[in-house]
Amino acid sequence: MKTIVSWSSGKDSCFTLHVLREMDVEVVGLLTTVKTGYRRVSMHGVREELVDLQALHLGLPLFKAFIPPNCRNEVYESIMRDTCLKLKELGVDAIAFGDIFLEDVRKYREKNLNAVGLKPLFPIWGRSTAELAETFLSLGYRAKVAVVDLEKLPKSFAGREFDRNFLKELPAEVDPCGENGEFHTFVYAGPLFSVPIKVEVGETVVRDNRFFYADLLPATA
Repeated sequence: MKTIVSWSSGKDSCFTLHVLREMDVEVVGLLTTVKTGYRRVSMHGVREELVDLQALHLGLPLFKAFIPPNCRNEVYESIMRDTCLKLKELGVDAIAFGDIFLEDVRKYREKNLNAVGLKPLFPIWGRSTAELAETFLSLGYRAKVAVVDLEKLPKSFAGREFDRNFLKELPAEVDPCGENGEFHTFVYAGPLFSVPIKVEVGETVVRDNRFFYADLLPATA
């Protein structure tokens, strides 16, 4: 079954790819959404060029759906439907997601993929997020925190290494994988990468009076 991984640039989509490889699923590419104008991955705010580097060092083609800023849901769904239909024409059978426990998100994805004849896969669904975070680190993956929700975490957590110290310092009510949107990450190294991606933290910015972004840049040295 030819499968595409829904790719956010973060740890959950990366771990999904890892699990699929362990299952010997035929992964034929990654799919990400990029905001036009900003040229950044939706939600995570990661630069498009960094996601290109991820795909390069993972040895997989990267398919992109370009989404306008402040995109209305019906426009988003139309763009994603067209993208999925094009993938189906290329012989893709399924799209895998890194969702863990949000039922409404899963049902939304299932409805939209079923409508275009693609199979939705959820390889890490139902697993303990604490165990997932620990396994991710134990396998040797490395990630930076790209954005935090200021309603859930202080801005000092943005730009940090996603490591055991980070996990220890999380408030008790914050999910270890940020599954409720508390934070998002960018994976820059690990066993699936041919070489690590060198990144550095640049400027920070607040969007929508709520989300604190640390601009991750390709390292110059």
